[in-house]
Amino acid sequence: MLRSIMLRPPDYSYGDSQPIVAIATALSESALAIVRTSGKGAIELAAGVFSCPMELKAAAGNTLTHGWIVDEKGALVDEVLAAVFRPPNGFTGEDAVEFTCHGGIAVVRAVLRVLIQAGFRQALPGEFSFRSFMNGKLDLTRAESIMELVASKTDEARSRAVERLSGVLEREIVAVKAMLVDALSSTELLLDYSEDDGIPDAPDGQFPEREAIVEAQSLLAELAASYRLERLFREGATVAVAGRPNAGKSSLFNRLVREERSIVSETPGTTRDWIEAWVSIHGIPVRLVDTAGLREAPETVERQGVERSKAILKDADLTIYLVDGAIGENAEDAELVASLKPETTIRVWNKVDIADIAPQGYHAASAVTGQGIHELGEKISDILESLGGRPGSTRDSGTGSPGGSMRVGIASARQKDLVDRALAAVTEALRRADDGLPLDLVAPEMREAVDALGEITGEVTSEQILHNMFGRFCVGK
Repeated sequence: MLRSIMLRPPDYSYGDSQPIVAIATALSESALAIVRTSGKGAIELAAGVFSCPMELKAAAGNTLTHGWIVDEKGALVDEVLAAVFRPPNGFTGEDAVEFTCHGGIAVVRAVLRVLIQAGFRQALPGEFSFRSFMNGKLDLTRAESIMELVASKTDEARSRAVERLSGVLEREIVAVKAMLVDALSSTELLLDYSEDDGIPDAPDGQFPEREAIVEAQSLLAELAASYRLERLFREGATVAVAGRPNAGKSSLFNRLVREERSIVSETPGTTRDWIEAWVSIHGIPVRLVDTAGLREAPETVERQGVERSKAILKDADLTIYLVDGAIGENAEDAELVASLKPETTIRVWNKVDIADIAPQGYHAASAVTGQGIHELGEKISDILESLGGRPGSTRDSGTGSPGGSMRVGIASARQKDLVDRALAAVTEALRRADDGLPLDLVAPEMREAVDALGEITGEVTSEQILHNMFGRFCVGK
């Protein structure tokens, strides 16, 4: 079913049905690559540069055909497999052919060039996904999840994006919207008919289905709260490793990264500047930063490194402060720890393999032997998840938003703004009804909430919103 939206020709190119082409895989040396096409007449146009044109034209949808791409002079360009899709199947719901060719850069460019010369137009960013949306194959939440999937940094982030791509979030939004539509329908029925028609007024301006509206309000609040956690898994967090020189920061950094990235030396001040690496900690993408040892540096270069490290600590989401357990905490450690926020700081008593028992308030660990490192990872993820709005841990409760009634939450700022709008409208509608205001002052707030939820899935939208959203996609998506 085509989406009901009118697009302005000719300056809004996303709205046409011309046959388009794009490289759908990374343009780099690889075993195989995919060049995809879609649009009205795409199969016939592709057959014009295929060594077995009649076979390609006659191919059923969802089938593969083997042959060669040939240029306008009849020269062989590359041996390919052509995957044929016919409406309403396939990603876009249009006529489409996807060519799997050899992955050399020159080969892929040559195949693309031949297809453009044959009459295909170079696809715009996200144009394949746009057509899939317009043809009713995707809603906007699933369309947005495509780029989430491409950008996912951890398996947990990938899993959450896949859930949204499968339609889980869409179904959650649709379910809440259905509650509001039912209540709005009953409300407008009371407005349209009088007591003479045998339909009594609602007492004190209350909703006919107030309990359902309160439930919808609760679910919207839960969705709104889920954004921080989903953003954490999507964008990650910055975790800084800090402490005095020789506390074992670089050793801990290497242990968490699981490779020798940072130089380890007994000489104080070896790390003159910060070093960073991305690592997955219980599914959370973490930008781990190894900072320079914090002390009154005798050299200019090291002093600059210390100042940069302090700036990193100021902006970090979480700080791991290490104390050399073999030496113990001194006044400088106490002063540095006091300058950090306790709710976003984990104090680690390092080198417990050769040190005394860690004092209260410190986590015992050894960056060299690995003792306590797994438990440290759990502490990191628990704090980051609590900052993201979840009181528990994904290791125990599975994926979902706080409270656990939803499998996944909202993942984009666009979705968050619209959920907030719907929640505010429902809350205002309940307030007006509870204040005894007439239903004709309550119903507009309900309509506002329904419209906002419709914008999330794309039932109600504007061409500018679609242009901005799909314009951020990769070419070929």
